[in-house]
Amino acid sequence: MTDMFLEKFRALVPKYLEDEWQEEDGLTPGELDEALADHSFTIPLALREFYLALGGCEDLMEAYHYFWDPEELEVDDDGFLMFLEDEEEQFTWGFRIADVSIPDPIVWRRNNARGQWKSEEGTFSEFVFDMFEWAFNDED
Repeated sequence: MTDMFLEKFRALVPKYLEDEWQEEDGLTPGELDEALADHSFTIPLALREFYLALGGCEDLMEAYHYFWDPEELEVDDDGFLMFLEDEEEQFTWGFRIADVSIPDPIVWRRNNARGQWKSEEGTFSEFVFDMFEWAFNDED
């Protein structure tokens, strides 16, 4: 299998943390598979490569929003695989479980107070790059 996003996700470490990417910034395939073993679902390729690249990098995994650790992933009653939450727990982001076979699926956002999901109209990789750009340039 070809890595579609791995190097682009790894490049976020030097871009935002001004440090070289190190192996400990990501999870090994074995660590990730073990963390996902109890789930009855698979995850999209883009999310898998995100964890392989950055799953051990707290500075990015918890940069303004909180990416859930692989073992914490869950599917809600509406059929969305949830992977991210904001620090105030007002919003949760996920994919439609029906779309997890798509390598880079569209991200949806749930308003937690209303329980309503709305499309972000961008793929996971687009969402991640935009979110980090926003989070790290918000200080300017």
